[in-house]
Amino acid sequence: MSSRNNHIGDNEPKTTTQSYDDAEKGLYEVSQQSLPVIPTPPSPVYSLDEKTVIQQVETVQPTPVISPIHEGITPSSSTPVLTLASRNPPPSPASDDLKKPQGKPPAKPKRKVSRRILLQLWYNTYRKFFTLVVSLNLIGILLAAIGKFEYAEKHLGALVLGNLLMAILMRNELFLRFLYIISIYGLRSWAPIWLKLAVTSILQHVGGIHSGCALSGACWLLYKIVDILIHHAKQHPSVIATGIITNVLVVISILSAFPWVRNNHHNVFEGHHRLIGWLGLATTWIFVVLGNAYDLKLGEWRLDAHSLISTQELWFAVFMTIFVLIPWVTLREVPVEVEIPSPKVAILKFQRGMQQGLLARISRTSIMEYHAFGIISEGRKSGSHYLICGVQGDFTKSLVDNPPKTVWTRELKFAGVGHASAMFKRGIRVCTGTGIGAALSTCIQSPNWFLIWIGSDQEKTFGPTISGLIHNNIEPERMVLWDTKKRGGRPDSVQLLKEVWHSFGAEVIFITSNKAGNDEMMQGCLEAGMHAFGTLWDF
Repeated sequence: MSSRNNHIGDNEPKTTTQSYDDAEKGLYEVSQQSLPVIPTPPSPVYSLDEKTVIQQVETVQPTPVISPIHEGITPSSSTPVLTLASRNPPPSPASDDLKKPQGKPPAKPKRKVSRRILLQLWYNTYRKFFTLVVSLNLIGILLAAIGKFEYAEKHLGALVLGNLLMAILMRNELFLRFLYIISIYGLRSWAPIWLKLAVTSILQHVGGIHSGCALSGACWLLYKIVDILIHHAKQHPSVIATGIITNVLVVISILSAFPWVRNNHHNVFEGHHRLIGWLGLATTWIFVVLGNAYDLKLGEWRLDAHSLISTQELWFAVFMTIFVLIPWVTLREVPVEVEIPSPKVAILKFQRGMQQGLLARISRTSIMEYHAFGIISEGRKSGSHYLICGVQGDFTKSLVDNPPKTVWTRELKFAGVGHASAMFKRGIRVCTGTGIGAALSTCIQSPNWFLIWIGSDQEKTFGPTISGLIHNNIEPERMVLWDTKKRGGRPDSVQLLKEVWHSFGAEVIFITSNKAGNDEMMQGCLEAGMHAFGTLWDF
């Protein structure tokens, strides 16, 4: 149930060497020393505004008392009190020390994790799918090579295109939304928790099928070209030429999608994987038509439409083309309002309400440089939705420096794993920094989800719009807003999750964080027996 690569949001190359964006900076700058927890007052208090917290407590507790929120305590009128201490001593609310730098904290001791846990997280469902798909196809290629696979001898092209079609389906917005709808409405009312968890893991890691089928399709294509070259005396030169060209284009498209290229050179990945992939699809059509039109036995062309239409290869190519085109048919240039609460973040507002758990891909151009961000919306009938774009690279920096009036986006939105939250009865949505963009809608639209947001100076960084969406839609007893700047450091996130897990009665946790935060929480949740799904960087 773990993740693969980078924060949901801006998937572009970084312009600096920092490992996390400035909006999350306070999360990893402090030590882990725990302190004794002070007694907690009976009434719940949650706020981004520290002064408001103190005033609210004093109205209930006549004697002077330090607000429990400063010690990381999460009291609730409906749930047991959490007793988590901050990792660093917080300054007194009345002290001027709150404004003074505390100096560099001691190094954070490395947490020991068993090899079993690390292996379980590394060999996740993604890699299991990839291993299964590639293994089955390699066995098929081996059987075909020794003459034991009759179907491959007759329909070698169909095995190539069938794999490529499945790879395309696993990245198609419409097909994935269909899978989520079937899973959510088919399971949420009756299915046991283990089945829901298994299905959610499958939905989250279908990228393993995508990668496995794409690589397998390239292997079958290479096998087909070798077979054609072996029998080149019977083949027409045009069939051989288009086959080689198609093979080269498909291989380039696959190589450009390797994680190192995708994460460090996003524009290179996008240009080659998309544009070369489209060109490869076009040459695939030519290859299929020519290969089926040329009669090897007679050594001449057959202009028989019926024989062409009846071939499996043609219909695989047809559906490949349809599913590639579907998302682009919904492409629109739409107006956008840009709010810049701080130099670190741009808040984009669009018309139309949205379901929770969806992602939007936006670009300044119609074809290139698309970046995915989590959608914040109060619901389908709200009339608007928002994207939080943290400054991490050239694209997001341009949103702050030169705010657009319109952007390009696909009206058909992509479903993230958070969309599966509707399948569960109660859960926790934990996020850090700009990860609030992917997490907030779930807690706004469902009263059965608890929000934990860890970040530095959240209200100042993200502005009144996001603060208003939180406080206007989520009850105080359903959230913990941990400001690392005001509280002198980050919490023990795993302990915090344990406290909320038991007090709120959660059955699943969805995590949206950077690599370090995601790994820490996923490892801790697995050790504690809490069901969790981490951040994916495979968009």
